[in-house]
Amino acid sequence: MELVAVARSRSRGFCEERALVLHAVGIGSQLAWDGEQWLLLVDFADEAAARGQLERYAAENPARAAPPDLRTHPRAWSGSLVYALVLLGIGWAAGRHLDDVSWWDAGALVSSALREGQWWRAVTALTLHVDIAHLVGNIGFGAVFGLLASQLLGPGVAWGTILLSAALANVATAWLAPRDHVSLGASTAVFAALGLLASYSWRSRGAERTRWAYRWAPLIAGVALLAFTGAGGERTDVLAHLLGFAMGVAAGVAHAAYQSRPASAHTSRRNSILQAVVALGACALLIVSWTFALVAYPD
Repeated sequence: MELVAVARSRSRGFCEERALVLHAVGIGSQLAWDGEQWLLLVDFADEAAARGQLERYAAENPARAAPPDLRTHPRAWSGSLVYALVLLGIGWAAGRHLDDVSWWDAGALVSSALREGQWWRAVTALTLHVDIAHLVGNIGFGAVFGLLASQLLGPGVAWGTILLSAALANVATAWLAPRDHVSLGASTAVFAALGLLASYSWRSRGAERTRWAYRWAPLIAGVALLAFTGAGGERTDVLAHLLGFAMGVAAGVAHAAYQSRPASAHTSRRNSILQAVVALGACALLIVSWTFALVAYPD
């Protein structure tokens, strides 16, 4: 017997409720957990009838058609821990001028240098800070936003997305800012995480038949927080913050669109592999970038 999923949610109650609807009209079903969400499975021959019944039920009960997704990804904290350790480690190395290198000169985002081919500065600049207060602030905000994003997407995918979004934002900053523009700090990544979190939550609510204020609340809150924390201060790189947030928003929309696609009944192992591969890729990008930076630094 071939089974197909006709409903899916991280809420078991959501699928159980629809199983009762199908049972009432004589359609057999069963629940299955695929490692990410609950699936309501029916026989292939009953798929069309089951979907028709569930569509009619959803139309008659719009307020209950899409309950809140409360289940979070396990080990979401691990990404934030690695993030904090990386920033502390680079901060320690830079403060001690390890290997007789000025890590700030080697890794800061200098627009003219990046335009001339030193691409690694888009990544290395994210790990450098001007002082302890700058470092601690970015660790605190970044760990929180990254944790929340990791709970939704998984730590590997979330932090890989944050790193790539922030690096792309730095590349855009280097080309849009004057050639003598210099920037460093993880704040671009912090706002990329905020944009990712806000837009993913916004798009995930977009299909719900709820009031516009509820649907748009995550994005509105993200923009408000960006304006409150990312656009003031003498040393604030507003352009980098805005571009980081924008890149994060784009990534969040893309993730929400991908997550809305039909999933197979057995994706737990594939998701675990994906999380590991993306996490290793992000770590490799950091290592390779700093290797280029240190090798290119003049003796």
